[in-house]
Amino acid sequence: MLPQIARGAATVLPTSASLNPAETWKLVEHEKIANMFTVPTILKRLVEDPSVQDYDQSSLQYVVYAGAPMPTTDVAQARKVLGDVLVQYYGLGEVTGNITVLPPAHHDHPSPPGVPFSTCGYPRTGIQVSIQDQEGNEVQPLQNGEICVAGPAVFAGYLNNPEANVEAFRDGWFHTGDVGMLDDSGFLFITGRVSDMYISGGSNIHPREIEEKILDHPDIGETVVLGMPDTDWGEIGVAVCVLEAQSNITEEDLREWLKKRMARYKVPRKVFFWQELPRSGYGKIVRRTVREMLQESNSDLF
Repeated sequence: MLPQIARGAATVLPTSASLNPAETWKLVEHEKIANMFTVPTILKRLVEDPSVQDYDQSSLQYVVYAGAPMPTTDVAQARKVLGDVLVQYYGLGEVTGNITVLPPAHHDHPSPPGVPFSTCGYPRTGIQVSIQDQEGNEVQPLQNGEICVAGPAVFAGYLNNPEANVEAFRDGWFHTGDVGMLDDSGFLFITGRVSDMYISGGSNIHPREIEEKILDHPDIGETVVLGMPDTDWGEIGVAVCVLEAQSNITEEDLREWLKKRMARYKVPRKVFFWQELPRSGYGKIVRRTVREMLQESNSDLF
């Protein structure tokens, strides 16, 4: 907001207690909004709401979405509705906001072969990005590793927490805890969180790839994939899905559909269908809460 204040630009806030898409689009039209800032979950709800057809959004120059990866299918729908105005930020509070930026003109940047999701952009001015292995060695392009960053926007460290600083910093690089890869052009692709990865039968599995595939199914509106404890495999993949209206797809239907689109060991062994997924105040799916709810309702399985 500070640059907007410095330039004398108005900041418009909806007055409703929770998201009201019609109110939002009415404000865009009435106030001639040029820039919007939101999170993927909210953007998805805004462009899927029928009220988007009732108001004029032609004043929009940029719609910034950040805070979590946005499924490729949802990005495509938002671009179809709003045009080429989307801007993606990937970042952390520890890096003063964004690490990379993906402007509208680069939303068609190609994904490497075998990568089912799109890029989150290239490093912002002054930021260096390095993909490193567990020993701190930089890996080659198109190889997975931890996303590490350096530059003047990186914070000095956690206050009065030297243990956390030892874990977070190594050789001048801040370790984000996110897993990703750089392509040959320097564009970053986020695979997932280090903490989200699970090991099933000795294979490292990153949920995001599976989630993107599940969301390609027309009957699935939202999903989250977790590794849950299993006596035989160590961990197994479990998918929790929210169905689109009028869908009657079954667990076995979805598993069979996925088997044709990914390695069999990545196909979730259990699929649950819920009415909704728990979210934080920022609209992010809270994976920890999903895990706890699964354990409480299926104590005989996990």
